[in-house]
Amino acid sequence: MKVRDVMSTRVVTIAPEAPILDAVQLMLENRISGLPVVDADGRLAGIVTEGDFLRRAETGTVRKRPRWLEILVGPNSLAGDYVRQHGRRVDEVMTRTPVTIGEDAELDEVVALMERKRVKRLPVVRDGRLVGIISRANLLHALATAVRERPSATGGDAEIRQRVLDELARQPWAPIALIDVTVENGIVELRGSITESKQSEALKVCAENVPGVRGVVSHLTWIEPMSGLVISDPEPSAGGRSR
Repeated sequence: MKVRDVMSTRVVTIAPEAPILDAVQLMLENRISGLPVVDADGRLAGIVTEGDFLRRAETGTVRKRPRWLEILVGPNSLAGDYVRQHGRRVDEVMTRTPVTIGEDAELDEVVALMERKRVKRLPVVRDGRLVGIISRANLLHALATAVRERPSATGGDAEIRQRVLDELARQPWAPIALIDVTVENGIVELRGSITESKQSEALKVCAENVPGVRGVVSHLTWIEPMSGLVISDPEPSAGGRSR
């Protein structure tokens, strides 16, 4: 799935020369936490977010540094802080080099970028012009759609069992040589041994996600590697896990 498939194309924006009050009101009215800043030619000039208004003179939240730290930081950085904390226009407080992404990017690129840059939204640009925005909410909508459109199952128990085995074989953490899988009326039963406690839950989840599986019952035993003790399933499923 690509960015263009899930991004919002009706984006609330603001001009660089707009008063900061206009930006604050737009955020409150639209219940959003960030605004792309777009110039008269439709080019992305920056982004302004709630974080840009956390430290403001009006609310008494201006950053206060010890004198020795001010000397280390230097006048240039202090002057920049002053502008952001007292500026009256959007272009005085906005981030001028926002993290952006293209509409042809895959969603895993979006997630990786959001995690690495610690941002909640990414303006989507084409040739420098804003064409949309993708946020965490868009990713949640994409997830909801994918869950609803999950393919229906075909085939009987033998085919379901093979699907489960194939899926386990693709997982580097799965001790497939130690696991036996049986299926009856769509109910998967897992037997065998595991050497890591979290493998139990992961094996159940892996089986649950195979089309046609109606429930999972675990009879796994955990062999504690340090002591050699055999422990019953650390994540027991009483009566199976219904879906």
